[in-house]
Amino acid sequence: MIAAIIYATVTGILVILSRQVNGRLSLSTSPMTSSFYNHLVGFAVMSAVLLALGGLWPSSLADIPPYAWLGGPLGVIFVAAGSWVIPKIGAVNTAVLIIGGQMIAGAAMDMAEGVTASPVLRFSGLALILAGILLAQARPRA
Repeated sequence: MIAAIIYATVTGILVILSRQVNGRLSLSTSPMTSSFYNHLVGFAVMSAVLLALGGLWPSSLADIPPYAWLGGPLGVIFVAAGSWVIPKIGAVNTAVLIIGGQMIAGAAMDMAEGVTASPVLRFSGLALILAGILLAQARPRA
């Protein structure tokens, strides 16, 4: 469990670093161009890793449900949107809004999948975390 927590935390750090780098690239090009190069380089790196490790080709395409291919287009939208928004509202605000959206979607998906947890407690916890994120953004008045 500890390894999974550390892995998830590092992944979160990598998400915001990726958004920041892509946001910077989009200032020199455009959000769509920076998204294109993000995916092109990512494709090349992932292809090399999978060729080296094996597993690049699925054993049976027929076993993959059609909706499973939507991850790519959704990722493109996420990367392009992040590249567009970071220069406008900053890395912290972007991260806060992304985290908030992920938490809301995650809680809704868990409920839809029948995860056994009290909806009241789950959404109360979610509301407290989101309130904490918003409070962390508040600026003290002088």
